[in-house]
Amino acid sequence: MFTEPALLLGSLTTIDMRILLLPTLLLFLLASGCDSDPASVDEIPEPELMLVEDLPADPFVAFVEGRPVGTGRFTFFSLRENRIVPAADSASTEWDLALQGSLLLTNGGTSGPGNGGAQVYEGIFEEVTEAPASGYAVDAEGTPAITPGSGNGWYNYDFATNLLTPIPGRVLLIRTADGKYVKLRILSYYKGAPATPDADSEGRYFTFEYLYQPDGSRTFE
Repeated sequence: MFTEPALLLGSLTTIDMRILLLPTLLLFLLASGCDSDPASVDEIPEPELMLVEDLPADPFVAFVEGRPVGTGRFTFFSLRENRIVPAADSASTEWDLALQGSLLLTNGGTSGPGNGGAQVYEGIFEEVTEAPASGYAVDAEGTPAITPGSGNGWYNYDFATNLLTPIPGRVLLIRTADGKYVKLRILSYYKGAPATPDADSEGRYFTFEYLYQPDGSRTFE
């Protein structure tokens, strides 16, 4: 004998109704989770190779006692945001690298309030797939993390020609102000990045490439 659906439901107990409705509730909850907006979840971007061209680093103003001098001011740069940071924010953690002539500072130690540091690595830039866990120097008074001077850090200086050139195979591994990691290769110290700089080349303009890992890991892949 065929039973009307309405009569069948009416004969069910409260417990029977709960058991009958449970699968429907589970399907609703699963559907709600699948319909969540992916845009609402913050996604960490993939590491991206950045190129910075002709970044001024206290450009030449005049010769004093036969030596070129500038204004004595640093250019503050955020590797995280790929931008110049105003000098008014020099006491903050907004910047990661400060440049004045051939001198480079990181945002840590005596140079800033951040967790910055650096080390000079000898190797091929493209083959550096992971930053070391240790070995990062921190700026101290008179002793920057990236050691200045010809042959010491990232450059050689030719006293005969007064030209400064990046040392091939030197990679700067930098810890940013917020503790993230960067690998950086300086390509040129002269405006326009001439393949062969000469006495007429305008110095104190950095061209470099770098890769910043935003997820906090030490890997660059």
